[in-house]
Amino acid sequence: MNVPPSPAVAGAPPDPLALRLGHAGLLPFLAGAALVWLVRPDARPYVTQALSTYAAAIISFLGGIHWGIGFQAQPPDVDRFKWGVVPALLAWPAVLMPAHAGLVVHGVLLVTCYLVDRRVYPAHGLAAWLTLRFRLTAVASLSCFLAAAGS
Repeated sequence: MNVPPSPAVAGAPPDPLALRLGHAGLLPFLAGAALVWLVRPDARPYVTQALSTYAAAIISFLGGIHWGIGFQAQPPDVDRFKWGVVPALLAWPAVLMPAHAGLVVHGVLLVTCYLVDRRVYPAHGLAAWLTLRFRLTAVASLSCFLAAAGS
């Protein structure tokens, strides 16, 4: 049986430092999407590889959050553990794909992770984080899609 978090924790908005760090985490997405369109064609593969690798790391992180949620539940929520590995397992092969395809996969995975979080976060007292999650997902996934179009 899952024990809900205390009301003080359940409605707590994201910490200001978490907000700043989350927004700072968008810088590689924005830079990658812009550089794909600005660099010489011979440099483009390096930019897309860097962006794809970063996107895979972030997608893996989003899955890892579910492990933390699963550990906090009593008893542990095994469904969180199961989902937690899926993003990394799907993001990894996308890094190996041609950029025009792999970056699209990454963009779709970022949106998918957000949609799962929209369902899961409220049940675990984390609904206050969804506004930040939406903003970060919108910018990161759009960056992947724009970079894919320019690759």
